[in-house]
Amino acid sequence: MFCSLVVAVCDLFLPVVSRSIIDDYIPDKNIRMIFIWLGVLVGIYTVKMVAAYCVQYYGHMVGVRMQYQMRNEVFSHMQKLPFSYFDDHKTGTIMSRIINDLMDVSELAHHGPENLFISGILLIGSFIMMARVNIWLTLIIFASMPALIAFAMWKRIKMSKAFAEMREQVGEVNATLENSISGIRVSKAFNNSEYELDHFRKNNDKFVEARRLSYKAMAEFSSGSDYIIDLLNVIAIVSSGFCAIKGYITPGEFALFMLFANVFINPIKKLIAFIEQLQSGMTGFERFTAILDTEPEKDADGALTLQNVRGDVEFDNVSFDYGNGQTVLDGISLHIPAGKTVAFVGPSGGGKTTVCNLIPRFYEIRSGSIKVDGHDIRELTRSSLRENIGMVSQDVFLFTGTVYENILYGKPTATREEVIEAAKRANIDEFITSLPDGYDTYVGERGVKLSGGQKQRISIARVFLKNPPLLILDEATSALDNATELQIQDALSKLSAGRTTLIVAHRLTTIRGADEIIVMDDEGIKERGTHKELLSKNGIYADLYNSQFRAD
Repeated sequence: MFCSLVVAVCDLFLPVVSRSIIDDYIPDKNIRMIFIWLGVLVGIYTVKMVAAYCVQYYGHMVGVRMQYQMRNEVFSHMQKLPFSYFDDHKTGTIMSRIINDLMDVSELAHHGPENLFISGILLIGSFIMMARVNIWLTLIIFASMPALIAFAMWKRIKMSKAFAEMREQVGEVNATLENSISGIRVSKAFNNSEYELDHFRKNNDKFVEARRLSYKAMAEFSSGSDYIIDLLNVIAIVSSGFCAIKGYITPGEFALFMLFANVFINPIKKLIAFIEQLQSGMTGFERFTAILDTEPEKDADGALTLQNVRGDVEFDNVSFDYGNGQTVLDGISLHIPAGKTVAFVGPSGGGKTTVCNLIPRFYEIRSGSIKVDGHDIRELTRSSLRENIGMVSQDVFLFTGTVYENILYGKPTATREEVIEAAKRANIDEFITSLPDGYDTYVGERGVKLSGGQKQRISIARVFLKNPPLLILDEATSALDNATELQIQDALSKLSAGRTTLIVAHRLTTIRGADEIIVMDDEGIKERGTHKELLSKNGIYADLYNSQFRAD
């Protein structure tokens, strides 16, 4: 800001020196003073150059650091948002808010104050210097300001709406692009490139239309403002020329007045550009704060830290829905003793996976209570609760990176020896060591370079490394071939030993040894018991098992 002040003050020198040269030094043929002022002006503009460099470089670095801090803040906040937020918002739209929008916010935040400050100094300085020449002439020039301000405010509302719509469409294009790239293998497998292209074109067309409207609003604003400024120039030339002819001002004062008129007009242009930037930046800022204003997951006041976990789990009359009014669980009650293995089976949509997602408190229940070791999970810190739960799901997500980094994710403080030991227990060490770079082999985006069974065993190795007392296996083997399933089932058996284990399974042969099997459908719990007990009842479980047995 200090350097901005220096730049603004330097711009006020040339008109003053010009008047002295025209009115005094040229008539007096004082070449010495002309060269002295030449040296002074070169020095002044050298200082201005250094100051302008500082404004540009350090000003943009301020913007970069603003983006850095805002991105850190919004990403940190997103880590605390509930699953429901990500259920309702597209990944590409969120990315657009964090990257594109914050760029415009930072540009506004560091250019805005600078432009306002410089413009203010130049407007006040030029007004004072012009008023010293002729106050009435100055007032005529400044009388155009209200018209310019009124026009800017009128167009501001239209620009605001147009920029907001443009932001939304940028997010939609990003979301479509992210989704299409992620699903490129499915697209190729179904030979649906034309379908994807058509889908993308439709969103791209909406983006073009949103851009057209925003640029139309910007063009109307910019061209109208330039028109008023051009008229201002005409008024300045005609009025000051008339005063010079009449002898009210000298030729030097005429030159000074015209130069200061330009000094006065330049900050107006800056203010006009600032209004455009303001619309873009504030629209981005509103989308940024919309994420920050989303209510994060919060622990109860005085929440307890779950320690020395045995793994006793109890559902007491639990009801739940995903916020769409459709009940998923209605009055579910069950008890899972510590160290026992309980399997959940039944048709899709019965709430089996939902039960598993409620224990780590990924979603909030509507009524009832869920207890771990006698503690209501709402009275525990989420961090300590999730720290003691390990999850292996059918849809394994591997992060872009190496095999080692993906296993280490289970316990980031673990040593390399502990990572290798976890891989051995998951029956994946032999495969990893056969890779060209061993544990440092790059797995590709989402583990695309590995097979389903290999990815599954890496996810099991993660949980071995975490070593939690409570284990949730959600369809962990359903998408695998029989040989791979046997390998992974062996790893899962080792993993389940001595832990409370909840298993969601469609392949009933994998859960015959469970301490209890619970059969669920959309009406709730229908049957429960051991494998033999349920077969002897000849009910839903027996039908499911016999149909699978015949199919096998």
